[in-house]
Amino acid sequence: MKVVFSEAQRRHDPTFFLSSGAQRPNPEVPRRCDILLEAALGLGLAQVAPPDTGLAPVAAVHTPDYIHFLRRIYERWQHIEGASAEVIPNIHPDRREGAYPASAVGQAGYHMADTACPISAETYEAALASAHTAFHAAQLVLGGERAAYALCRPPGHHAFADLAGGFCYFNNSGIAAQALRARHERVAILDVDLHHGNGTQGLFYGRRDVYTVSIHADPIRFYPFFWGHADERGEGEGLGYNLNLPLARKTGDQGFLAALDRALEHIAAFTPGALVVALGLDAFEGDPFGGLSVTTPGFAAIAGRIAGLGLPMVIVQEGGYVCDELGANLASFLKRFAI
Repeated sequence: MKVVFSEAQRRHDPTFFLSSGAQRPNPEVPRRCDILLEAALGLGLAQVAPPDTGLAPVAAVHTPDYIHFLRRIYERWQHIEGASAEVIPNIHPDRREGAYPASAVGQAGYHMADTACPISAETYEAALASAHTAFHAAQLVLGGERAAYALCRPPGHHAFADLAGGFCYFNNSGIAAQALRARHERVAILDVDLHHGNGTQGLFYGRRDVYTVSIHADPIRFYPFFWGHADERGEGEGLGYNLNLPLARKTGDQGFLAALDRALEHIAAFTPGALVVALGLDAFEGDPFGGLSVTTPGFAAIAGRIAGLGLPMVIVQEGGYVCDELGANLASFLKRFAI
C-alpha cells in the first residue's frame, strides 16, 4: 500500500482558534504530518507525491464562488485597515439563500461556518495540495491498488460545497468518493472520526449514488452541534442514503465496535463498488479532544472489521491531534492494510 503525501500541506500553519469563546492554540498543526508520515513509512508503505491536477477534482464537489473565495480572500483581507493577520469571520448570516455579499468581511461570514478554520497566506495552496492527495489516492485504487492511504492535512470532512469549518477547507473524502464514481456506480463513505462529518453529509445528502455513514460523538452537546443526529437520513432521491450513529462520550472500544458492525451491515446492503474511510484518530482516549475513549488496539479492531468488507478502499486522514500515541494509533489501523 502507498501513502500519498504532498509537502505543500505543511505550509498551512494556523496560530489559534476560538473554543468556547476562548482563544487557544490551533491543534491542527504541521507536526501532525511528521508523526503520521513517520508511522506510515515505519510500516513499509511507499511514499508518493500527488501530481498537480488543477481545480477539476475540487470543482467536482465545491462551488465556483467558494473556490474563488478561498483562492483570493487572504489577499483581499490584507486591504482592510486593522484586519486580523488571518481571515477569521466576525459575522454569520442567519440565512444563505439571499444576496451574495460583495465585501470580504461578508463573504468570510458566508463561507466560513466557525472560527476554527482561519485562512492565512498559505492556506489555499495547502488545502489544494490536500485535495490532490485524496484525489491521487483514489486514482491509485482505480488503477488496481486494493487500498491507498491519503495523508491529508488540513483535513476535510467539515467542509460543505461552499462552506469551510472545523479546520477543513476542501472536502477530501468527498473528492475521493466523487473520483471513484468514475468507475463505480455506487460508492460508500464511512466516517469514523470523533466529530460528525457534516460537510461530507451535506455534499451527498440529496444523492443516492454515494452512501454516507458516520460514527461520532453525539452532537447534542458536541461539535458540530447542528448536524449528525440519528434522524438525518437524507432528502429527495437521497432519502435513506445517509446513516448517522451518534455515541455517548467515553463510549470505548466495545460500544464503538457495536456501532461499526451496524454501519458495515448497512454498507454491505448498499453493495458499493468501493469505499472511502474518513479516518479520524481523535476518537482515541488520549487525544486532546478526549472524545470516545477508543484504545490503540481498538483501532486495529476497527480496521479488521472494515477490511472484512473486501472492498477497494481509499483511507483519507481526517482528525487526530498531537499526542504521544498518535503515530501508534495510525500504525495500529493501517497495519491491517499494509501487507
